[in-house]
Amino acid sequence: MAETHASGLRTPVAWQTASGLTDYPAAVARMETAVDAIRAGAAPEQVWLVEHDHVYTAGTSAVDDELVDAAGVPVIRTGRGGRFTYHGPGQRVAYVMLDLRRRRPDVRAFVHDLEGWLIDTLGALGIEGARREGRVGIWVETAAGEAKIAALGIRLRRWVSFHGVALNVAPDLERFHGIVPCGIRTFGVTSLAALGCNASMAVVDEALRTAFERRFGSTTTPQPVDFELSAR
Repeated sequence: MAETHASGLRTPVAWQTASGLTDYPAAVARMETAVDAIRAGAAPEQVWLVEHDHVYTAGTSAVDDELVDAAGVPVIRTGRGGRFTYHGPGQRVAYVMLDLRRRRPDVRAFVHDLEGWLIDTLGALGIEGARREGRVGIWVETAAGEAKIAALGIRLRRWVSFHGVALNVAPDLERFHGIVPCGIRTFGVTSLAALGCNASMAVVDEALRTAFERRFGSTTTPQPVDFELSAR
């Protein structure tokens, strides 16, 4: 159950990591099922860490002319907030399913906390990330100017969140040229690897989990792990 314990301690968030490359439509379908179960109290809150194969996704505010050249990469319309973004190997996507009714039913505060989670994670890896007024995502300074290193796009269904955040660890940054990322034309996109941080995905995952627990509460790894959405 996703209820708070009688002692006042919240049930730990189930933390799961998928191996291989995860099929995007399958992940979204499973998230929808999980959200319904969480809302019904039949499942705990959850975070899923995945990597997707190359895919462009269009959020509810996507504008058609911001899809520049898909170049054979699948384009999928999705129900998350935001505009066009890219997912692919080397990018860590974290799908976050939390019940804000049992936390704080405030969307802006939740987005602020997600941003803070990413900033804290980057800090643990020696990278200074920051919010920027009027620009979605987390930003860093590079030799060429400011660039986005992480994106956010969430949806709420009766106060249970889904979709989440994406952190560029070592993806093919050329793929971002096929879109106008999140509708922002005047700034670039970067990654940990491009900034000279060669942390492995496992190290990044540990930093994500530690920072998450400090901000959102404890996590647990379900045994056995029931999370197999790998496409290969």
